[in-house]
Amino acid sequence: MGAMVASVGWPCGRLSEAVESLARTTRLAVDAGALPPPPVGVVSGSSDEAERWLVAAADRLGVEAEPLRAPYHEIEGMLLRGGPLIVRVASGDSPLYLLVLGGRRGKVRLLAPDLSVHRLPVGEVRAALCALDESRVSPRIDGLLEEAGLHGRRQARAGQALLREHLAGGLFGGCWLLRAPPSAPFVGQLRQAGLLGLIAVVGGCHLFQYLVMLGAWWLIGRGALVGRLDTGWLLGWALLLLTMVLLQLVALWFQGRFFIGAGGLLKQRLLSGVLRLDPEEVRHLGAGQFLSRIYESESLEALMLGGGYLALLAVVELGLALVVLALGAGGAMHVALLIAWVALVVLLAWQSWTARASWTESRLELTNDLVERMVGHRTRLAQQPPEQWHEGEDALLSSYLTASHQMDVLGPLVAAIPSGWGVIGVAGLAAPFVTGKASMAAVAVSLGGIILGSRALARFAEGLNGIAGAAIAWRRVAPILAAATRGRVRGALEGDGDGAAETVAEAHEVVFGYAGRPHTVLDCVDLKIRHGERALLLGPSGGGKSTLVSLLAGVRRPQTGLLLMRGLDMETLGEAQWRRYVAAAPQFHENHVLTGTFCFNLLMGRDWPPTHDDLSEAERICAELGLGELIARMPAGLMQMVGDTGWQLSHGERSRLYLARALLQGAQLVVLDESFAALDPHNLERAIACARTRAATLLVVAHP
Repeated sequence: MGAMVASVGWPCGRLSEAVESLARTTRLAVDAGALPPPPVGVVSGSSDEAERWLVAAADRLGVEAEPLRAPYHEIEGMLLRGGPLIVRVASGDSPLYLLVLGGRRGKVRLLAPDLSVHRLPVGEVRAALCALDESRVSPRIDGLLEEAGLHGRRQARAGQALLREHLAGGLFGGCWLLRAPPSAPFVGQLRQAGLLGLIAVVGGCHLFQYLVMLGAWWLIGRGALVGRLDTGWLLGWALLLLTMVLLQLVALWFQGRFFIGAGGLLKQRLLSGVLRLDPEEVRHLGAGQFLSRIYESESLEALMLGGGYLALLAVVELGLALVVLALGAGGAMHVALLIAWVALVVLLAWQSWTARASWTESRLELTNDLVERMVGHRTRLAQQPPEQWHEGEDALLSSYLTASHQMDVLGPLVAAIPSGWGVIGVAGLAAPFVTGKASMAAVAVSLGGIILGSRALARFAEGLNGIAGAAIAWRRVAPILAAATRGRVRGALEGDGDGAAETVAEAHEVVFGYAGRPHTVLDCVDLKIRHGERALLLGPSGGGKSTLVSLLAGVRRPQTGLLLMRGLDMETLGEAQWRRYVAAAPQFHENHVLTGTFCFNLLMGRDWPPTHDDLSEAERICAELGLGELIARMPAGLMQMVGDTGWQLSHGERSRLYLARALLQGAQLVVLDESFAALDPHNLERAIACARTRAATLLVVAHP
């Protein structure tokens, strides 16, 4: 390790201070409290302990710490573009931690222990990160080059090439990306992603473009009116037009970057909201309502970003148009006319929004009814008289047609807004032109203002239409976005201890009931599961077994009573740590095979991408569960695509996949809710043996 890298490294004993300093310097956490010192396992150099503690410490500060693993050839790019990062580098008996703020032009900005910022070459930082792995293969490569007779610069270049080739297949860890959680304010997420600056750049480019456009008009108009359209004037006019094109290209480039970045953050927020929805919120929604929310969430991004952008540009153009019209022949009269026309546009946009909202509600209600009828088609044919099959459809269609008619009436009016302003604006020039009180230059300026106002009004109407659509979509998507902002239970770092000989889970007088039901499902439940136990929970259908499983897994929270994991409640442990201790395989109808590789469905509860050890462990568990023959049959093995658009799995294969997924999470407590119901006797015996061997503590839920 270089002396400069060592001088900016943070020792393990100051890791708590390092995490706090990086979070505050990057404005991810401003008012967070102080973190306790790291435990002995982290200070002694254990990489697994360090990763668990860093993730928990960042969660305590209200920040996400995502472990990163990158191929050898991508490490420099990750260091330059991935800040803020915490990088673990080997240094004797105790590792050091580098705090990366970002990078540019081959230099990495590092936060030193004295809180000063240093710029080091990215190659030097990469060498420190990969020093341990490079040292294992460098002697062999150096010996090979010596035998080949290479020396000096040729030897160095060849050595680097062989090193890259030898290490290309490995993934290098020891890096953690700090970022704001999806529940953080959206403006803060835009700021951290560097997108707020893009808004200023795009706005400045467009404003400068408008000024250049006005300059081009003034130049060519003045030259035509005074009769001086010589080569120099035409060349200046051409240069201004070329400048406008370049400015527009730059604005489109940064606009695209902003839209892609902001759209990604919005999708991330929606996904987080979906995952944080309360089970009861999901249970009472039909398939049609879910489909309508998907439609509206897809349109929300385009309408909100596109409509807001167009409306902002239109406001700037309208302001310039008002200035130009004030300087023209019409003067104050033209300004008043344009303001009145803008007010008319706003009024029509409001009426259009009202009609569109009604039309959207009718359309989505029609879609919901159709989907629900399709889902329950067989039941309806068997249980409902034929004369009632289409009951209610005519009323929904009539409501939809009425709303569509209102949209059809308002659509042409909104489309005619720019043309109407052009007619009104030109009519306003009649009096000054006929009386001869205005010069030709003033009339030309007014015509330019009218054209600019017509263009601005068209954009303004389109922007308001997009904003109205986004506002309507927001009604459907708002519950998901609200769920994303729900505060997580962060927990305390003191809850991370050794549970080798303690009670894993216990419940004391736990009570839980569903909304709208007169009786509770669980009433004063007491439970204690010790480390290493294999417990069987039997009960009739509807007796609350699955509800208890959801409480243990942290999906639901008890209404009263005390539920502890390793002696601590969720407020102490935090949601992330609680779910790290418990892995549950829900009932078959509540578990899913996602469209992706078989490997992804197995290891989705672990860090991604998987290491060689992860894949080896997955293969061993699959072999123990009798899935080895299935993997051998699939052309791509573990990398075979499965799910609705891939390899189709049988009922029993899915059950064993769910079991393997729970066991591979390495949790302290594994809860299996009727996971063996679909297995034949031979596979049942193998699955029970695998679960008993692999799970540290096991709770099996079944019917008597």
